[in-house]
Amino acid sequence: MANKKIGVLVMSYGTPASLDDVEAYYTHIRRGNPPSPEQLKELKDRYEAIVGGVFPLRENTDNQVAGLQQKLNEHTAGSDVEFVCYQGLKHAYPFIEDGIEDMVKDGITEAVGIVLAPHYSIMSVGSYLKRARETSEKHGLNISYIESYHLHPQLIETLANRVNSKLEMFEETGATREQVRVLFSAHSLPERILSMGDPYRDQLLETSEAIAKRANVPSWQFTWQSAGRTAEPWLGPDVLDTMQELRDEQVKYVLVAPIGFVSDHLEVLYDLDIEAQELAQELDMRLMRIDSLNTDPLYMEVLADEVIRKSKEVHV
Repeated sequence: MANKKIGVLVMSYGTPASLDDVEAYYTHIRRGNPPSPEQLKELKDRYEAIVGGVFPLRENTDNQVAGLQQKLNEHTAGSDVEFVCYQGLKHAYPFIEDGIEDMVKDGITEAVGIVLAPHYSIMSVGSYLKRARETSEKHGLNISYIESYHLHPQLIETLANRVNSKLEMFEETGATREQVRVLFSAHSLPERILSMGDPYRDQLLETSEAIAKRANVPSWQFTWQSAGRTAEPWLGPDVLDTMQELRDEQVKYVLVAPIGFVSDHLEVLYDLDIEAQELAQELDMRLMRIDSLNTDPLYMEVLADEVIRKSKEVHV
């Protein structure tokens, strides 16, 4: 019987639980400024356009958190340690602060924090950790944090497997691997992170290179997607602009590998599966994307391995 419980704060961006929650969600992202009726309609339309609407997006994260807890306790079966996972979302309930408060209520005294995003930026993962640290310190809860895991061998393995699987599908339709351009992508961030020495772009390129090498990809490049609509410049080029350039290069086959995302959500199911697909048809281009990780067993192993390693590092 386990007599030591270690909490795991599993953090992610969050999605609304239903269409009725979209306005509150969007207002939170906009730091308390409600969206205009036009902005709200556009976002709701995007959720309604994806298969199943908003609900599978929330379910994906719930399943990942449950899958991680199961995997962790498979590893510690028979020991005196039990891991208990708590969800903490950036822009929806349960918020990061709620997850920590739930740990405290349950008597957790030691915990590990991990974000469902392999690559670190002070503007993404860093902002999650900042909020978690502020709340945990207020409650006197000791949490150690994993900042990134972008080159974990099993992460590279499962992403390479996904790339290979789709390249084989292209080959079945008559295209050679050399004819397919693989576009590794991630969510864009404001350009100013580069002058800050932020590691985000470099980590993404390192992951891309490792996958390309493992999957023996002959032709690839990196691109960005889903940039915010603000006055300041964001990292580019955007995937839609890259596709236009590839048309000019007479590239007919494109495989998008959104390695910055670990589950199906709006930026994958709308920005790529709908918006980029529509452009591909206009350009007479065959476009596919790799399957998302979601609760892939190897991805669950990656997360469990990182959490166990961090817990041993701190609590030995």
